[in-house]
This record gives sequence, C-alpha cells and structure tokens, in this order.
Amino acid sequence: MTAPNQWARYLTYRGLAAMLQVIPRPLAGGLASAAGFTISELWRGKRPLVRANLRRVLGPAVDEATMGRLVTKAFSSYAHYWVESARVVALRSDQIESTFSIEGFERFRVEMARGRGVVIALPHVGSWEYGGCWLAQQGYPMTTVGELLEPPELFDWFTSQRAALGLTVLPPGPDTTVRLLDTLRAGRVVGLLADRDLVGNGVKVEFFGEKTTLPAGPALLALRSGAALMTCAIYQRPRGLYHAVLQPPLDSTRTGRLRQDVQRLTEEMARGLEELIGLAPEQWHLFQPNWPSDRERYR
Repeated sequence: MTAPNQWARYLTYRGLAAMLQVIPRPLAGGLASAAGFTISELWRGKRPLVRANLRRVLGPAVDEATMGRLVTKAFSSYAHYWVESARVVALRSDQIESTFSIEGFERFRVEMARGRGVVIALPHVGSWEYGGCWLAQQGYPMTTVGELLEPPELFDWFTSQRAALGLTVLPPGPDTTVRLLDTLRAGRVVGLLADRDLVGNGVKVEFFGEKTTLPAGPALLALRSGAALMTCAIYQRPRGLYHAVLQPPLDSTRTGRLRQDVQRLTEEMARGLEELIGLAPEQWHLFQPNWPSDRERYR
C-alpha cells in the first residue's frame, strides 16, 4: 500500500505538471528561474559541492565571484530542466522542431544506416529528454533506463509521459541488459546517462583530473552488440531554444579481452563527456558527490 506522504508526492508531481503544460512559455520560464533561485537558497548546503564540481571543470583560474554566479546558474538550469520536462509532453511536433538544432546528426544517421544500432552516452547536462523527443520525431525512438521512483505510481506515470514523447524507459532489473541488447541488435537507439556511477561497480577512470568510476553499461552494450557508441549533450539556450552536440563515434571494435575493451572505451567516453560538460558547465546538474574524495567531504 502506498504511504500517505508518497501518495501526496505523486499527486503533487502530477498537479504541477498539469499546470505547467497549460501556462504560457514565458510565464513557465519565469517560474523556473524563480524556482532555481529559491532552490539555491534552500539547498545552501549543496552549494559547496556544486562549486567543487564546477571547479574541477573550470580549473583554478576562475575567481570566486564568478564561481558563485555559476553555482546559482546551475540551480536555475536544473529548475528549467524540470519545468521543460513537464511541458514538452504538451508541445506540438512543429514547436519542438523549430526550437531544436543539432551538430553531428549526419554521423549518427550513417551509423544507424549500418543497421547495428547506436548507444548514446549522455551527461546530466541541459535537457536530454528534449533531445530524445526530437530524435523520436526524426524516426529514431530511444530506449533508456530510469531510476525507480517512489511510489511506484509515480514511476509508472513518469514512464507513460516519456512514452508519449517516443522514449521507452525501462526499470533497472535483471533482464534490463538483455532488453537493451535486443534493442541495439534490432538496429535501434539506446541512450544512457553516463557521468555518474549510481551502483558503485563501474569502471575506474580519470574524470576531470581525479580517479572515479563511471558506468560500464555504454561500453559493454556497444561491444557486445556491435553498435556504435557516441557521446552527446543537449544544451539549454535563451528563449526556449535547445542545441545538441553529437560527437563522432568512438571505436567500439573488439580488440582483446572484453574487460580490457570496456576499460579502453569507457576512458574514451570519459574524455568525450569532459568536452561536452566543458561547453556549458553551469548546466551540469550534478548535485551529488561524484569522486571518492568528495564522498568523504560532502556526506
């Protein structure tokens, strides 16, 4: 049975989403900006962690005043992400088409034409769901994996909303990898957020100058299926615009033992993610410790 507080959470999410889908876009943008500022104040305890994450990207040359402004922008970008995630379901296809631009799409089309499928590795930057919606409109619906939400009704509603956008969201489970491999072997698209190792059993790589782990899933799926692996980010732009950067495919050819190839390919993926995050670090929605040293410092 769903607990009362979880049921209230579910109804709150649904009610806010319904409201955001009917109000004018300028008003929604203003609400997102106000919410971002409010969250940055309410979560002041998170600001040192966000600052540390941004410092890794930007290096020591950026002064503290600039860092403070970028930290606030990170919270604002996160609020805009949630508002636009709720609103995109109600947008017409021509509205999405007119607000979206992309670099590197021809590379993607070439890989898809080979019939092997494509794995897209994404950082928590901008709004990946907006990009997934646009991709579905081009005839390339994407399958991904979502974190389980409580109550279960909230996860079911979340996945139904994404299904309306052409996104298939699988729950994590024992058969998830098999379903993703089947998707790729059918020549389709799998998109995975890849800049955080949620389970803690990922591949050890250097990421922004310090060792941490990143998920092995993108590399493992590409190597086992023969699919291409591409890194991509979708950035928020002023006036409700979005711009995607899709980098060239990484070399997912098997060269030796699977473990060695996974290590090599994950390291290459990390370099691609670093470059993409560096293009708009203030849009990196990373509010959790991502390196061992930060897990000790920011518990």
